[in-house]
Amino acid sequence: MADEKQLSNYEVSMYNARGLNAMMALAQNLSEATIIPETFQGKPANVLIALNMAQRLNADPLMVMQNMYIVYGNPSWSSKFLISCFNTCGRFSSIKYEFFGIPGQDDYGCRAWATEYATGERVQGIDVTIGMAKAEGWISKKGSKWQTMPQLMLQYRAATFLIRTVAPEISMGLQSTEELEDSHEVKHAQGFVAQAAKLKSEATAITEHAQTIDVPAPAVEAQPAQEPAAVQQAPQTKRGPAWATK
Repeated sequence: MADEKQLSNYEVSMYNARGLNAMMALAQNLSEATIIPETFQGKPANVLIALNMAQRLNADPLMVMQNMYIVYGNPSWSSKFLISCFNTCGRFSSIKYEFFGIPGQDDYGCRAWATEYATGERVQGIDVTIGMAKAEGWISKKGSKWQTMPQLMLQYRAATFLIRTVAPEISMGLQSTEELEDSHEVKHAQGFVAQAAKLKSEATAITEHAQTIDVPAPAVEAQPAQEPAAVQQAPQTKRGPAWATK
């Protein structure tokens, strides 16, 4: 048919003009939804970035938006989302956890591991312990889940380290939400303490320097002492003998 429109297939992505236009239109429509997180509502540019990340992860866009959080201005993934992506990527078995040490003690910890299907080898992340959490300041942070759910936090952190070292492409360079929440306040506190120590040191140096400098007092011209106005005597006039006034 001569008047029949010919349809051409093209990839909906940010790497070609037609695909980008289609992606922007989709982002605009999704941004009007009220069931997506507030970070994306009415913000097509944010939705566009989420669509791109979903495409790169081969994941559902809504799932990406529901698991991406902005922590202190930085985008991050929830730990459970990263674990889910790792478990379903098809390259590894599901993450397994091993606990060791004495619960409640600093040596109590967790390690995460999985099996790589291509080689059959066991891949393992670094050990995470309560002692490490204390040293890094994660436990002392106000409102930290480390104080109420240490075992779950050990699993989350151990899994995050495994993913970052074995399959960093899954996180796409972003930290987990829990990592940002822990590290931000620690860095802020360390910076405050360092600044306070610096100010204290400078104040001490200024005080010591001031005590070693002998500044001569300004010369003051000597002035005759005056009696207070209340006790000043009235000027006396010459008087004759008492009998002369009679």
